[in-house]
Amino acid sequence: MSLPPLFDRLRLPAIGAPLFIVSNPDLVIAQCKAGIVGSFPALNARPQSLLDEWLHRINEELAAWDRDHPEAPAAPFAVNQIVHRSNERLMEDMATCAKWKVPIVITSLGALVEVNQGVHGWGGITLHDIINDRFARKAIEKGADGIIAVAAGAGGHAGRLSPFALIQEIRDWFDGPLILSGSIATGRAILAAQAMGADLGYIGSPFIATEEANAAADYKQGIVEGRADDIVYSSLFTGVHGNYLKASIVRAGLDPVNLPEGDISTMNFAGGEGSKAKAWRDIWGSGQGIGAVREVRPAADYVARLITEYAKAKAALCQ
Repeated sequence: MSLPPLFDRLRLPAIGAPLFIVSNPDLVIAQCKAGIVGSFPALNARPQSLLDEWLHRINEELAAWDRDHPEAPAAPFAVNQIVHRSNERLMEDMATCAKWKVPIVITSLGALVEVNQGVHGWGGITLHDIINDRFARKAIEKGADGIIAVAAGAGGHAGRLSPFALIQEIRDWFDGPLILSGSIATGRAILAAQAMGADLGYIGSPFIATEEANAAADYKQGIVEGRADDIVYSSLFTGVHGNYLKASIVRAGLDPVNLPEGDISTMNFAGGEGSKAKAWRDIWGSGQGIGAVREVRPAADYVARLITEYAKAKAALCQ
């Protein structure tokens, strides 16, 4: 197993997952400076012209950090592209990413050869979200460089498979970059992901409870107070199964125990007021690993804690 050279700057083998609505330049910059890959969905920049401004700022601030901190350069950043037919902005967003030569593009809900070729054309790499081995094979066949295995317990759109089963099936045939998503919230969990065959851990929900995150105070507090039992797995809100905080479902006047099935035809990424935006704004996504989150804190403090936990866990196992 080997990672591309751009990951050499990581001080912790982890990626901050792109969080719909929540991830913004403040959070991405803080994650990268702290030593992990920071990422955000392109669709978070609304209107579309804002994406150019965000990428300009991220590149400028990270370059300034590198000049001032040559001993601890910033980690690379990533932009998430939704490759679903309802995303009418995809090609325009890709052109903006090409302008700024985004180093990592994370693709979700579809794999397109032309998207992967476009990223390779400017020297970047692509990582593709999958929930099973069949989708992983399709992603690599269509030119993705690496795979993000979204296992049971992950926040947002999540799979049903155990991480042990998913990673072992993919590692049976794939030796490239493999990232594990699903309830990873501690340094020990990152080490465990590597032990089972992943290269990096993928961390999302804990970053909602950070000062930089674009999330309501109640949402952040819900992450702090939540436990694994407070997560509901449902397809109602976007047509694709995902994990959500039970409290937000109840507050919306719904019974979390008796939710009807969703319809994938209702998924909509086209407009700022589309159904998906409402889902993530009012029905809060979250993974099952939030029991490890104790307080709202700066993103850099959380990453520093992860680095310490990871080192201690590794030392303990070596003993």
